[in-house]
Amino acid sequence: MRVLRPSLCAGRLLRLRLPPRQPQPPGPRLSCGRPAAAGALEQAMDELLHRAVPAMPAYELREKTPARAENQCADFVSFYGGLAETAERAELLGRLARGFGVDHSQVAEQSAGVLQLRQQPREPAVLLQAEDRLRYALVPRYRSLFHHISKMEGGVRFLVRLRADLLEAQALKLVEGPHVREMNGVLKNMLSEWFSSGFLNLERVTWHSPCEVLQRISEAEAVHPVKTWMDLKRRVGPYRRCYFFSHCSTPGEPLIVLHVALTSEISSSIQTIIVKECPPSETEERNKITTAVFYSLSLTQQGLQGVELGAFLIKRVVKELQKELPQLGAFSSLSPIPGFTKWLLGLLKSKAKEHGRSGLLTDCESQEIAELTGGPALETLQTLLSSGEWAQSERLARALQAPLMRLCAWYLYGEKHRGYALNPVAHFHLQNGAVLWRINWLADVSLKGVTGACGLMVNYRYFLEDTAANSTAYLGCKSIKASEQVLSLVAQFQKNSKL
Repeated sequence: MRVLRPSLCAGRLLRLRLPPRQPQPPGPRLSCGRPAAAGALEQAMDELLHRAVPAMPAYELREKTPARAENQCADFVSFYGGLAETAERAELLGRLARGFGVDHSQVAEQSAGVLQLRQQPREPAVLLQAEDRLRYALVPRYRSLFHHISKMEGGVRFLVRLRADLLEAQALKLVEGPHVREMNGVLKNMLSEWFSSGFLNLERVTWHSPCEVLQRISEAEAVHPVKTWMDLKRRVGPYRRCYFFSHCSTPGEPLIVLHVALTSEISSSIQTIIVKECPPSETEERNKITTAVFYSLSLTQQGLQGVELGAFLIKRVVKELQKELPQLGAFSSLSPIPGFTKWLLGLLKSKAKEHGRSGLLTDCESQEIAELTGGPALETLQTLLSSGEWAQSERLARALQAPLMRLCAWYLYGEKHRGYALNPVAHFHLQNGAVLWRINWLADVSLKGVTGACGLMVNYRYFLEDTAANSTAYLGCKSIKASEQVLSLVAQFQKNSKL
């Protein structure tokens, strides 16, 4: 592990910014009100793609064809870098995906050849060569472009940004369809190879790290936003650890960041970790540290979404902490529950339309909520949860604790997507072998925490000797390992609910 060199002046921290995208003039620009300009840009795109992505050579010539000239790839990089509008970049990527993928006629021909050979007794070498021809035919043309760009200086970084643009365009529905999804998958797999664990360096951040790194850590924090420089100083100070992965080609540049709190017990509230005031100069009493709590994991490069970095980072940090603090006996997360309020509001809306008892609330709970709010329980609950104002009333908070706790337990344990946990954070930790250990009431009372997850947070606990077995059970059998607290809440939900 590398500890970063001493910092520049800390007073410059909040003024530092990353360099913006460097535009380079690509020629004609798209104008919504000028069809001629739009047509010229589309023509320029087609000409560029035909230059930069030539046809695949015949199978027999695949290793004899001269390497693509670097300036052809550089032209693509330059042209793409000059497209300032999201819609323009999306248009180019859509054309690349649709027009320069797999030759389906070749795939059909090679597939037929493999099937024919399997029906006839032939030498294994003949069948193996036919299968190799089929594999070659299944490679999309644009993969070769990406491969050659990766060899250029700064090429991998460019491809990470390109995939981030592609994901943004898909989210905005600027580009859609199977060809685009296929190209995204191809690029993700290539990035997964380039960013495999063997190419990653673990680095620790302290208050003496370079200002540029501290600024990146602050800006990348997506779970619990950093408010002030003193807030950041606490997060990298005593009883706290901050680590990140960098790529061997760009040391010191964070790719994914993990924040850890060193405590005497598994934390049940984020307020005790990031809001609690503690003297920055406090000296650690290491004999009191028995637990490591992972409370924030943030990706700094959106183009690396889906690339397995988080699981590797947690494993490396656990080993690093065990070397530094051999007495550590407990490892756990304190995780947000994104999507819980949205899911619950949808459920309440659908149940409110039904006549009779919904099953989401007991009769006593419905009566108490109606008395406190002055309206029908399910309808008023929708309004309260949308605004988050309920958390300011102790009486309402007490009334809502039991129903929200068991609804949250069911959301994490029982709501599934293709057999796996619907919640993405739950899915991440469960596939790593953690246990759904404890749901915590009013663990995050920030506006984001209350409106996004009703103030609830959850601990996913890592019993290191069981993580491999738990991961196998979850991924192979879709079985979730949960504590008695969670299972009890799930049983209560099932007893009352009609779901």
